[in-house]
Amino acid sequence: MEIQREIEELTVNFEACHKTLTAMGDETRQHILLEMMRMDYNGSRVQAITQRTNLSRPAVSHHLQILKDAGIVKMRKEGTMTFYYLDPDMASFQHLRATLQQAVDICARLPDRSGEDR
Repeated sequence: MEIQREIEELTVNFEACHKTLTAMGDETRQHILLEMMRMDYNGSRVQAITQRTNLSRPAVSHHLQILKDAGIVKMRKEGTMTFYYLDPDMASFQHLRATLQQAVDICARLPDRSGEDR
């Protein structure tokens, strides 16, 4: 029953990736991330992201908070200014990638149930 233990471990890992999956599942947040990648590497302010995405300031702030909670984006303050930047360690993406690879590895060992001859 080794595979059952691995599936239970995968369940725990999927739960741990929930915030990352939710954050990345939204097209607007994907667009914000892509724009941030194109912008200044020192960090982006909400106003700059607003201009590049045609979203309102509150909408950008809301999406950045979700990305921040998921560990994808970090922030730093310089005086009264707040800069958002991509997490250089990308730990949340690394964990998601490892979890998806774990799912692929488990699925590869499951029996074919398609009914097709291979």
